[in-house]
Amino acid sequence: MKPRRRQRWATAFRKYVDFINKNIYWRRVHAEGIENMPADGNPIVLVSNHQNCLNDPLTLALLLKDRRPNFLARANVFAVHPLVNKFLRALGLLPAYRVQYEGFSAVRKNQGTLSEVDNALRSGETVILYPECGHQDKRWLGNFSLAYLKMAFGAAEASGFEQEVFVMPTANHYSHYYHAREDMMIRFGEPISLAPYYDLYKEQPRAAMRQVNEIVRAKIEELMLNINDLENYEEIDYLRESRFGEQFAEAKGLNPDLLPDKLKADKALVAGIEQAKEQNPEEVEKLFDKTRKLIKGIKELGIRDWLFEGERSRFKQIWQGVLLLLGLPLFVACIIPTALMFIVPAIFIKKFIKDQMFHSSINVGATAFITYPICCLIPTIVMICTGAWIKGLIYFVAFPLFFIYAWNYIRWTVKYVGQYRFILPRNRKKVEQMRALRSQVFAKLNELLKATSQAL
Repeated sequence: MKPRRRQRWATAFRKYVDFINKNIYWRRVHAEGIENMPADGNPIVLVSNHQNCLNDPLTLALLLKDRRPNFLARANVFAVHPLVNKFLRALGLLPAYRVQYEGFSAVRKNQGTLSEVDNALRSGETVILYPECGHQDKRWLGNFSLAYLKMAFGAAEASGFEQEVFVMPTANHYSHYYHAREDMMIRFGEPISLAPYYDLYKEQPRAAMRQVNEIVRAKIEELMLNINDLENYEEIDYLRESRFGEQFAEAKGLNPDLLPDKLKADKALVAGIEQAKEQNPEEVEKLFDKTRKLIKGIKELGIRDWLFEGERSRFKQIWQGVLLLLGLPLFVACIIPTALMFIVPAIFIKKFIKDQMFHSSINVGATAFITYPICCLIPTIVMICTGAWIKGLIYFVAFPLFFIYAWNYIRWTVKYVGQYRFILPRNRKKVEQMRALRSQVFAKLNELLKATSQAL
């Protein structure tokens, strides 16, 4: 059996979604270690941490250009319409029936899905699974279900244990979960062959799966940022994202504005905090207590940590305001054709979506299926068909720039408002209190890290 090839329409649609994903929604997409993927034709169960709903499998599948990935999705989306069912399956999606959504009786239908997974693996294809069985709303790694190994070993067993099946550990990481024009990264580890565990699986299948699962989970943990201390998660997350975290990266010769470098620095910083906590738990708890007060004070002021860096003055505020006013006409020109790309996702999110981890998925989906065709493709086609083909081509090329500028202008305005709050006379006393507390927190953290060889 050989890997199936994509149909031409599926390949074209994939390129279109890839363009939306990489060039419009995300600012940068990084892939590290993708060369570790075994050649197409090798059966691979690719497993990963699950950090951001649809964006995780979507970007991963788009990176695997030379193979046909298959991944599981909620079964209810396949029941919308027979054409939808056919469309999703052509893209490589398979239905997963779950008790909480389809009931106990429907779970038996998973046997058909498992059979399709088995056929895909025996054909040398790739199956993408998320063993946490749900996305996390923090940068940490949950417990793994062994279902992915049942599928992997099951495919090997179906071949009489003659076919070598691989488990491929990967990890997702984001500069920000919920916003467009951010960076995301997928890191690929070394493939793990199940062949050395076949004999153990024949005698003790559960023991073999547990043994492999420990290895896979440890490999994924190495690839990602895993903040285990959930009780103090907000404090640790603030420290790594603050100016201290940036200086920590710079001290290690890393660029804090480059996501792969920032991840390396963040992993070292979090490891240093964990080690300091083991060595001096009382002092670290005092640090967390001060950090909590700092975070609360910053939130009450409605400002961000970066505002404490550099000079903040009325003069600077005035000339930045002038620049925003000068850029306003261009913003208006850019927001008119792109307004739906801001409005439609916001309506859906506000009305239907409570889980923030779905927000960026809704944004990407709305952009690809609704707003980009309406705002860009249809006007371009109309202009070309009416003879204004030069204008149409210019509009088509410039449209992504319209969106990027409009998005950045909104962000600049939000930052400007934060700066205004920062220099307000009525906030001056509290700002200085927070500045002093912030200096204490950073100094204390650096002192605690000295014992772990991770100080600035």
